[in-house]
Amino acid sequence: ARGLGIKVITKLEQISKTKTGIVQAYLGSPFCIDGYKFDMRVYVVATSFNPLKLYIFENGLVRFSTRRYKKVKKNSTNRNRFMHLTNYSVNKKSGS
Repeated sequence: ARGLGIKVITKLEQISKTKTGIVQAYLGSPFCIDGYKFDMRVYVVATSFNPLKLYIFENGLVRFSTRRYKKVKKNSTNRNRFMHLTNYSVNKKSGS
């Protein structure tokens, strides 16, 4: 929450073996809008799984990075959080 603990890592050894968390695979060729990475949140509630019954909320959320995305070489140490992440709490500190 609020961007605390968000890290861009390049090696599995950088993942804590003692703390819980979420790890996401990085897309090397992400979709961009005008050069900026984005994510979309669609809110869904599952009220039944057998049979499957879902309700999709009509409104969603789109977030953008604050720096243009540039493809980086594999194993690069480029950790420009503002280019890679779309989290508001992180990007409000980007100065853009």
